Amino acid sequence: MIAPADLAACKAAIRTGSLSFHAASRLLPSRVRDPSLALYAFCRLADDAVDDGDDKAAAVLHLRDRLDLVYAGRPRNAPADRAFAAVVADFDMPRALPDALLEGLAWDAVGRQYDDLSGVLAYSARVAAAVGAMMCVLMRVRDADALARACDLGLAMQLTNIARDVGEDARAGRLFLPKDWLRAEGVDPQGFLADPQACTGVRRATARLLVEADRHYQRAEAGVAALPVACRPGIFAARHIYAGIGGRVAAARYDSVTGRASTGKWRKLGWLGLAFARSAVTLALPRSSVLHARVVPEVAFLVQAAAQAQAAPARSDALLSVLAQLEARDRGMA
Repeated sequence: MIAPADLAACKAAIRTGSLSFHAASRLLPSRVRDPSLALYAFCRLADDAVDDGDDKAAAVLHLRDRLDLVYAGRPRNAPADRAFAAVVADFDMPRALPDALLEGLAWDAVGRQYDDLSGVLAYSARVAAAVGAMMCVLMRVRDADALARACDLGLAMQLTNIARDVGEDARAGRLFLPKDWLRAEGVDPQGFLADPQACTGVRRATARLLVEADRHYQRAEAGVAALPVACRPGIFAARHIYAGIGGRVAAARYDSVTGRASTGKWRKLGWLGLAFARSAVTLALPRSSVLHARVVPEVAFLVQAAAQAQAAPARSDALLSVLAQLEARDRGMA
């Protein structure tokens, strides 16, 4: 069980660091909301350490060590770590899920770029769909179809984040739009990073990414009815709040280089109301056939890991390889 003081610290971290999730989480029942706040606090602090730190390699390696301690039952003496360790123990959280997040952050640290949409989806699977799968585990849902739709929601939310942050990422030397899309629009990816401008080609690629995000939002909706009734409003709220961010990008004519889209308090309140209405409708409607739609290949490993609920396997060769790159880089900087 999460200690009250640790939970309070996690709530404070989410309240200031992830406004959209904080708003949506208020609609979850406490039995899910509290562990989800601990989960998000741990993931958010890890993400911030990699994004904002001067030594990204060291930050990822430190996260690896923190996860090792969590799964050994000896978490680092910090509220988010102690709270996440309690979540891991209480819910039998498969280690492959936070390890996927670790791998995605390692890709960030090595500055990986993505040649095509599949690469962007593989990255999004690790940094966002893995969190969706973990949320299902917190709801005691391990049905493969429901997990697949939760991963769809994670993909959609991450694609929305990428579309919103094109300029901010570029100015930090990061590029997440598919490079083949940019080249098809006559945009040189490295030239864009050197001088980020909201040209027509970049805006068209951003619009295309939001179309892909919307496709995954639509797929994800079928999974909401497979969740506990009390959890449905919170998940619908997350779906509409994040999709609303995409709507603000569209309203700016897909220019997320000049400015960064945001949603205000009143819009969020409207989406919370819509979430309650839509969750009520799920009680009367039959389950959609989309619930059984095929699993997106890039998230299949997450669905399998969460559904099996077995003891943690060894870390994948791909994860060990990128961690080895970071260790070599870290030694070179020492």
